[in-house]
Amino acid sequence: MADGFYERIDLLLSDVMMPDMSGPVISKILKKHRPEMHVMLMSGFPQDDMLFLSNGCQFIQKPFVAAKLVAKVNEILHAPQRSQEENYFQDHRTVSR
Repeated sequence: MADGFYERIDLLLSDVMMPDMSGPVISKILKKHRPEMHVMLMSGFPQDDMLFLSNGCQFIQKPFVAAKLVAKVNEILHAPQRSQEENYFQDHRTVSR
């Protein structure tokens, strides 16, 4: 996948469920060779959002209007990207008392 394409991929935008390969599988394959790539997944199933956000992916709920998609893409591309370790610790923070 993306073999022979050597340009930078800034953002992968994919549906969660597709006929041959799911969006999460595609993102995992591409991120192995392009760790700087941002990933945004979309789904019409509301329960999907928390699962993918916890894996460092951005998420947009379908249906959406074009303006919302454009705003989300701009937000992702202009935000500093966290490393996988930062994502892990951000998502697995515990509060000690």
